Amino acid sequence: MIRLFAFFAGIFLLAAPVTSLAGSPRPDAPPAPTVRVGSVAPDFTLKTFSGEEITLTDLRGKVVMINFWATWCPPCREEMPSMERLYQRMQGKPFEMLAINVEEDARQVLGTFLQKTPHSFPIPLDTNRQAQELYRVYRFPETFIVDPNGIVVNHIIGARDWATSDTIDYFNSLMTP
Repeated sequence: MIRLFAFFAGIFLLAAPVTSLAGSPRPDAPPAPTVRVGSVAPDFTLKTFSGEEITLTDLRGKVVMINFWATWCPPCREEMPSMERLYQRMQGKPFEMLAINVEEDARQVLGTFLQKTPHSFPIPLDTNRQAQELYRVYRFPETFIVDPNGIVVNHIIGARDWATSDTIDYFNSLMTP
């Protein structure tokens, strides 16, 4: 009986890695992003939740924080309050924040979300994944920092506390020539 148990345990241990690989999903995009630090930020035009049209190249001369997110993403929701504090602290400076929502049903889900957690920064809607595919974003939240000349100077994957003094100092340093 013990030998039989040992035999099946051995088979299970050998087969487990193979079966786990068999059902592994492929990522939606390749691991390496096409938008790299040091490259020109690809241009896009999106409508915001409030109905305004935003084109990235129209923001030249400002530091732009492009954040891709979704309401179903817990880390995305977690970092939103710190993004709002950063946005408030940067008012009156050459800075813009674009929190691009990538959900197909953004109009419906954002209405409810923003009633519970209002924000003053622009929320462009990327319902057809135009910008998401352009930037090859497949992890959320994912953020690109663009300098006043339109060059990507930072690429951050994952949630952050955007309202720290170090982060504010970093954004201020990008505004000075």
